[in-house]
Amino acid sequence: MADSELSRSIVPTVVPRGRHAPPLEVRLTVQRRRLFEAAAKIFAERGFADATAEAISREAGMSKATFYEHFANKEEAIIELFDEAATEVMRQMALASEAEAGTYPEHLANGTRAFLRTLAEWPDASQTVLVEIIGAGPRATERRDAILDAFADAIHRDNERIAPRYGAPCFASRDDAFACVGAIVELASRQLRTGNPSDIRELEPVIERLMLGILRQNA
Repeated sequence: MADSELSRSIVPTVVPRGRHAPPLEVRLTVQRRRLFEAAAKIFAERGFADATAEAISREAGMSKATFYEHFANKEEAIIELFDEAATEVMRQMALASEAEAGTYPEHLANGTRAFLRTLAEWPDASQTVLVEIIGAGPRATERRDAILDAFADAIHRDNERIAPRYGAPCFASRDDAFACVGAIVELASRQLRTGNPSDIRELEPVIERLMLGILRQNA
């Protein structure tokens, strides 16, 4: 989610031409952002199997040749989009974890709210990285597994660092943290697939009960 703009419905960025054109690296950055936005939209609307480089390029207002300057194929595009989106979600959650909280449940609520808010603000990218990535081939599956592990590690470390300040329990193991991540991802994926509940942010109390319930086993 580069520049926190990945799948917003925005007017495509216009790059000046001629002697007022920006340097090549700036143009490539703008092109890449537009391609990410277009890829998120096409993957979300058509699914990975029916998405094409041509459709993504057309949505971005670019040539197919430009697409291939950035990505070897659509699999590489979805993997890089996944990395960008996951990085942005983790950044938002990290920022939220630094906010003041009176209790440990409030601390957890800050992170949960940031996670769900980010998914709600970028629905196309969320659909792509939580649903369409699953059918994008073995490399994408491997990358998804690595990112879920990274999320579990982050939640585990945060719990170890913050919970003692409030006298709150810690996870019994890293696997407990991964169990939370797996359940949360499936809850969010189901909402994106089915529209139930109508707003993904309505999952906040469910996720909080899930995490607190696991932690209370260690109290």
